[in-house]
Amino acid sequence: MNFTKMEGLGNDFIVTHEISAEWVNSVTKHASKLCDRRFGIGADGIIFVLPSQNADFKMRIINNDGSEAEMCGNGIRCFALYCRNKSLTKSDKLSVETLAGTIHTEITGGNNVRVNMGQPILNPELIPVLEKSGPVLMKELEIGDKVFKINAISMGNPHAVIYADDLTDDLVLGYGPKIEKDSYFPKKTNVEFIKVLSEKEIQMRVFERGCGETMACGTGACASVVSGIINKLHGNSVIVHLKGGDLFIKWSGKEGDPVMMSGPANSVFEGAVEFFI
Repeated sequence: MNFTKMEGLGNDFIVTHEISAEWVNSVTKHASKLCDRRFGIGADGIIFVLPSQNADFKMRIINNDGSEAEMCGNGIRCFALYCRNKSLTKSDKLSVETLAGTIHTEITGGNNVRVNMGQPILNPELIPVLEKSGPVLMKELEIGDKVFKINAISMGNPHAVIYADDLTDDLVLGYGPKIEKDSYFPKKTNVEFIKVLSEKEIQMRVFERGCGETMACGTGACASVVSGIINKLHGNSVIVHLKGGDLFIKWSGKEGDPVMMSGPANSVFEGAVEFFI
């Protein structure tokens, strides 16, 4: 299998268009080994570029634990750049079929990609969380020996946004995996820890479902900005500072309007791997 190693703000992926749709599940069985950073290629996940009957292309993304994600904001920027770099398309604009619906991307210059991430979902049943009515904002949830105020939002995949004064390892690495797997989240959840810096800036660390802490999370950045706007903690155009770099997120504040995300993607290296399926 030929592949390109790509990254979006340090959130890295093995990307390939050489695996047909019927063989994706067979390759997925090797995800943890392929993504291993010492004995494999090293990545947060695998992205498959596939044909689509409903859009220009279809994206399937497999986490490094073998689970499948509905969407990935950093991954879809890599996806768009990969399609252009491999001459799979001549257009800078793409429609991409995902499990979260059709996502529209545009390469706006160099390696920068703008993505229409779709509208945020606040309905508890659709996120999903174990709540009968919503939205779920500053909901107190006891995790271990601490009580967290949870903001539950879906950007096609579930997120729990939490505000803190300091984004410490004890907080992110100690409580992130516990929140991710808490029974309040039937399909588990991505966990964003946020420090509000100003009207136009926030700092974020993320513990991703199926991956652990990553350098960045595009859908998480979107969910966090949506949460901050709803809770009136900052404005509608925000720079999100992540461990791997910055994302630019805009949202009108109206539930039916899409969230717009802009940020870079890069090819790191190309290679080939042989394995038995």
